Amino acid sequence: MPLPTILESLRDGVGPTRVFAEPVERRGVTVIAAANVIGGGGGGFDDSGGKADGEPSLGGGGGGFGVLARPAGFIEISDAGAEWKPAPVDLTLVLIAASVFAVPAAVRAIARGRRSR
Repeated sequence: MPLPTILESLRDGVGPTRVFAEPVERRGVTVIAAANVIGGGGGGFDDSGGKADGEPSLGGGGGGFGVLARPAGFIEISDAGAEWKPAPVDLTLVLIAASVFAVPAAVRAIARGRRSR
């Protein structure tokens, strides 16, 4: 696949259409959902296997791309104005973040307790 085509696909993968949904209007209120979107990619090739005539050979290679999207909240637009309403807190993320700090702290505390005996 040509590089310009790949770059266009990457741009479309993390563009504004992934962050903001199409507006939905009901009973005079318009709602636009929003998300936090993170994307990345990479690629390369291995030219270690040369051809018999001395020209490099693209012996192998690859690439990849990924996107992570999580609800952030929504914008509610009515006659009274526009208001941002955040998405509920994801308890799984809170527990993961807590364990990142709590587990090492507990290990250090246990190690200190054993040394003091």
